[in-house]
Amino acid sequence: MQYGPAVRRRKLGAELRALRARTGLTSGEAARLVGWHQSKVSRIETGASGVKPADVRLLLDAYGVAEAELRELLLILAGSHDGGRDHWWHAYRGVLPPTYRDFISLESQASAMRTLETSVVPGLLQTPEYARAVTRAAVEGLDEERLDALVEVRLARQDVLRTHRPLELTAVLDEAVLRREVGGPEVMARQLRRLVEAGQLPQVRLQVLPFRAGAHIGITGPFVILSFPSTSDLDVVVLDHMTSSLYLERREDLQAYSEAFNTLRAHALSPEDSLDFIAGIGDDT
Repeated sequence: MQYGPAVRRRKLGAELRALRARTGLTSGEAARLVGWHQSKVSRIETGASGVKPADVRLLLDAYGVAEAELRELLLILAGSHDGGRDHWWHAYRGVLPPTYRDFISLESQASAMRTLETSVVPGLLQTPEYARAVTRAAVEGLDEERLDALVEVRLARQDVLRTHRPLELTAVLDEAVLRREVGGPEVMARQLRRLVEAGQLPQVRLQVLPFRAGAHIGITGPFVILSFPSTSDLDVVVLDHMTSSLYLERREDLQAYSEAFNTLRAHALSPEDSLDFIAGIGDDT
């Protein structure tokens, strides 16, 4: 279990190691091709040290990797700012903690997100008023300027659902998410309408886990599974805590959370019935 930056290094190293192996090169032979010492290749592949985007390009060229999507993703993991997507969150460095910036970076490059939410509406689907109420409640002592900035970040993140290759979002929502009145009745009513609208988008799938389902495997708390294009080796589970985020990358962790998510979906209402359920709560609000 590692925090975000270490996850990126380890995952980048593992992918580069796999690409080298695919070419049949030893680490020493790869090092000679790019003019390095063998120990540098080893440190990169084990995640023991960071690697510059320029060095990643050298390795990818040496390994004959031409897939533009894979190259872009690996360069982003190496910290490149010249990939295909704007790193807008860097403008908020003074406001966002490093773990949140790291999550946004991973989210911006993911091809799919699976999430269980037990308390609040997923950030990617929040209305401005709801986002403001949640942020004010979650972070004590915020002045208006910082609150405005954090809400701006939350709304800017939602662009991943509107790009030419939108993120595929599958969310299981505990009924408590829909029943908890955040920001007052009017704010909640607009938020529920927003969920119904979002659930009709082709890239969004919402399922409600009703109270009548009883205790379930996700009762211990929410989680997010991020998946990436080209390779499943970069997938990661994200667990949020009050002061930080924890990233799980081991294959057994990914399998356990994926199986848990599938179980939750099986016990939840269908997407069609879920939208009807959400609309019904909205009518009563």
